[in-house]
Amino acid sequence: MTQQTESTAAVTTSRRQQKVGRVVSNKSDKTIVVAVESLKKHRIYKRRYKQTKRFHAHDEENTCQIGDLVRIEESRPLSRLKRWRLVEIIKPSIGIAPVDEVLPDVEAELSSAESEESAESEESEEESAE
Repeated sequence: MTQQTESTAAVTTSRRQQKVGRVVSNKSDKTIVVAVESLKKHRIYKRRYKQTKRFHAHDEENTCQIGDLVRIEESRPLSRLKRWRLVEIIKPSIGIAPVDEVLPDVEAELSSAESEESAESEESEEESAE
């Protein structure tokens, strides 16, 4: 009997709730926002619909990127909004950056390319005039 109780004690499962979702924001320090989707059934019409909830979770090492699939677990209150902590990154994102972050770089490159083209066209016009 003692062997059975020891083996069950070794397999102790956490009573804390766990959820799997996608990281939608990592702008705060040591905090991520995870969107968790669930299917619900309408109580009158019996039709399934998708519900999305956002949870603020604690990411100690700032390892998560936007788009990562992560598992979060309930914890004690860590701040006004954070009641969850990161357990693991299930699947990292492929590294696509949001448009807002990429757009200023692209605009700078386009403007410099346009100025180079206009300078070249002016030089060619001067040569043709001579």
